[in-house]
Amino acid sequence: MTTPPHVNGTTPQPHPAATSSPHPTASSPHPPATGAPHPPAAAPHHPTGTPAAPPTEALAAPGPAPTCPVTGAPADRATGATALYGPGLDGDMLPALYERLRAAYGPVAPVSIAPGIGAWLVLGHRELLQLTREEQDFSHDPRRWTLLREGRVPADSPLLPMVGWRPALLFTDGQQHRRMRSAVSDALDGINGHELRRQVRDTAESLISAFTARGEADLVADYARLLPMQVITGLLGVDRQTGKALVEAIAQTVAATAASAEASKRMGGILMALIEEKRRQRGNDITSALLHHPARLTDEEVLHNLVVMFVAGNQTTVNWIATSLRILLCDPGFRSSFTGGHMTVDDALDLVLWKFPPTQNFPARYATRDMTFGGRHVRTGDMLILGLAAANADPKILPEAGRPVTGNRSHLAFSAGPHTCPAQDPARLITRTAVDTLRHRLPDLELACPEDELQWIKSPWSRGLAALPVRFSSATAAPEQP
Repeated sequence: MTTPPHVNGTTPQPHPAATSSPHPTASSPHPPATGAPHPPAAAPHHPTGTPAAPPTEALAAPGPAPTCPVTGAPADRATGATALYGPGLDGDMLPALYERLRAAYGPVAPVSIAPGIGAWLVLGHRELLQLTREEQDFSHDPRRWTLLREGRVPADSPLLPMVGWRPALLFTDGQQHRRMRSAVSDALDGINGHELRRQVRDTAESLISAFTARGEADLVADYARLLPMQVITGLLGVDRQTGKALVEAIAQTVAATAASAEASKRMGGILMALIEEKRRQRGNDITSALLHHPARLTDEEVLHNLVVMFVAGNQTTVNWIATSLRILLCDPGFRSSFTGGHMTVDDALDLVLWKFPPTQNFPARYATRDMTFGGRHVRTGDMLILGLAAANADPKILPEAGRPVTGNRSHLAFSAGPHTCPAQDPARLITRTAVDTLRHRLPDLELACPEDELQWIKSPWSRGLAALPVRFSSATAAPEQP
């Protein structure tokens, strides 16, 4: 899942339950817990026990880039911890970085997620389950975050659109979360699976027809990136023209550029107009279901939950479709799927969720008390990042061969606990139908470049292909019938 942006300039506010006084700034790191891996003394043991971030010019000072003395990976100049940001981070190098962090620190490792901003990355499968299930110790509410409360997160930080509080289920705990989740879950459960499959198939057929005459395509730009957003806007009850404007506004908002603030206002305006329309005249769509649910969500709550559902669901499904197609095209165990082999599309979808989860790291949880967690001293108000990809690769839960067993769905691609993604069933239906439709329309599909030339997008959060070039002779199969 990808975290959503702010809407209409929402500003993070202090959490009412947060302590009124900030943590004392530590001048030296905490010692490691007894029995925990003991990195060299120069390594940071607490990612937030550092002074405020230095000026930008200091961060950009000339000289060789610093490296973490423990992992040897690029490090943050201010915290000294391994940097989980920067242009070099992509899907090819991150798995090795996770294993270096695991070897050095165990299941919980100190990292920096932006210049001067430290956090804990949870790498262990067992620890991630604990993190997601124990709300009394790990809150979803970013107003508890110490660095934010102390004013140590720059106002223009690219993190704020991802973690700033808003009234949506993703940022609430306890009863408030259960109230919102009941509305969202019921709205999603109300989707007619047969109708959704028809909508996905029709959309897929239209997209495929647009490029079949060329005999080649980029299945990311021409297919995977277009299909989910068209389907999801339809589920929200948005007409095609308005959906196009909404998609453009959301894309500009999440791009985190100078145009993002204005795009965010447009996005909020489009959604509020939709909400007002569905208040007046209920339709058979998710927006209407949220507005008329017994949980009695306010218009503001509906707006922010729609943003969460669209942004999180769209990019995740884009990545899932594209990576599944790569598996079917390139993995020897799945190539026969195009010619009627024993492995199914669902097997490919599950393998992607294990090895290439569409969201590889997810922010965040915030410690509600001081504790020892995964061998690390975690303080009240610390941020903890869900290392979904790293936890899936935890050697403690994988077979000796390192390849997940076909049909095993104990992965953490959709998180776990009370905040498990409520949209995983419709997301699977969309992805499976998109892959199946393409598979039947273009049975001679093949990769148009060597597999080792395929590149992942540069992001520590999302795991998706930058492009998937293919070629084919023609649409040899007729369009699939209902």
